[in-house]
Amino acid sequence: MRTLWRLTVANVKSLLRDRAALFWAVMFPIMFVLLFGAIFSGSGETKITVGFVNEENNPATAKLQEAFENSGLLVLEVGTLEDEKQAMKDGQVSAVIVIPKGLLEASGDNPASIQLYIDPTASQVNQIVERVASEIANQYNLTLAGAPVVLTVSNLTLESEALTAAGYLVPSILAMALMQLGVFACIPLVQQREKGILKRLGATPLSRWQLVVSHVFERLLVAIIDAVLIIGIGVALFGVKILGSILVVAFLVLLGAAAFLALGYALAAFLRTEEQASGVVQLVQIPMMFLSGIFFQFEFLPGFLQSIGRLLPLTYLADAMRQEMVHGTMVAPMAMDVAILVGWLVVCLGITARFFRWT
Repeated sequence: MRTLWRLTVANVKSLLRDRAALFWAVMFPIMFVLLFGAIFSGSGETKITVGFVNEENNPATAKLQEAFENSGLLVLEVGTLEDEKQAMKDGQVSAVIVIPKGLLEASGDNPASIQLYIDPTASQVNQIVERVASEIANQYNLTLAGAPVVLTVSNLTLESEALTAAGYLVPSILAMALMQLGVFACIPLVQQREKGILKRLGATPLSRWQLVVSHVFERLLVAIIDAVLIIGIGVALFGVKILGSILVVAFLVLLGAAAFLALGYALAAFLRTEEQASGVVQLVQIPMMFLSGIFFQFEFLPGFLQSIGRLLPLTYLADAMRQEMVHGTMVAPMAMDVAILVGWLVVCLGITARFFRWT
């Protein structure tokens, strides 16, 4: 074990000295999280769709509805309270505004209140809706010259089950990072074989299994670091809530890293030069990045591309990550995702054992 530990430490030090490899293994996926999280979590100038419930149709409430429609920031979906609350739970609207009964009878002693149903996890949306409602309530009060405040705003919480853009991207990009970590392992292996390093190591008293396992440990360590950093950034900066078990997530991280590492080794078994390896790695990773539902929902792909995507292991790793981390919609049942990843692991290990050469 001491020899294995020293080999693992040596491999980690070698990775830390290789700035390019370190960038692709760690910094590249973190840049994706920061970039896409910032793009999709910001509200910008996009209008927010909200449910609107007018419990008493009269000229006063009609003017309030018109004020909300003319705010320039909100799109109103008018309906009953139950329908709009259900729409919010389903993610069809971001909040629900309720104009109460008895507005004309409101007074300083008995004020009426605009009710806002908001999701406490959607802080940016809430700020906009609350600001609009407060401004409209203040304008209404100002029209009553000399009268005390008769219209206020009160907040009620209603959690939405909709999956946010950041919630979708964080597990997807974590899966992408594990994919890159594994398939890029092909390049240094081919490089070492091309330069005769593997041949010289094979002539030493070290067991070959120790050399292989030390490389595996190194990559699994980087996978754990990637997972901690990506999930931490998603939770801290973009408000992503991890709904599933951390232990299951950890299992999926290790399984995914192992499956793609086996794929990288299988590729290395057939490649002879570093240039070949670099080209083949790009040929493998780019289709997986864009056909596995990483950046947009898998269902949005045309049918023939979905058929191709269902052949790729990244589709199932990303799907399993989303199901467990944020309870996202599934491409396949979790058990099938895990079974397919295990199948890729076993098949690629078999190919590596059969065809890999040290010289």
